[in-house]
Amino acid sequence: MIRLESSSEGTIVPVRAHAGARRTGLRNLYDGALRIDVTAAPEKGKANQAIVALLSDLFELPKSAIQLVGGASSPRKKFLFYGLSEKQVHERVTRLLNDAAS
Repeated sequence: MIRLESSSEGTIVPVRAHAGARRTGLRNLYDGALRIDVTAAPEKGKANQAIVALLSDLFELPKSAIQLVGGASSPRKKFLFYGLSEKQVHERVTRLLNDAAS
């Protein structure tokens, strides 16, 4: 199960990132966080930008609605999704993982 945190501005989503991967995409859940692979290198924020772009596509949100709030230089990151409740994020994560499994 994903460990979401409520914020007055939205929901904080934990991400376990793997930069320099062969493919970009959502893999699964890992230790309560979204496991995301990106092909971008982990240098000068390129991987973080790629993660925001992927999350934007997956959650059908503008990039401006997603902000990195923790772990800029770590594989363990936290992203704030502005305007989404924990329930909305949880439902979307469940749907995305079910779609990936089928």
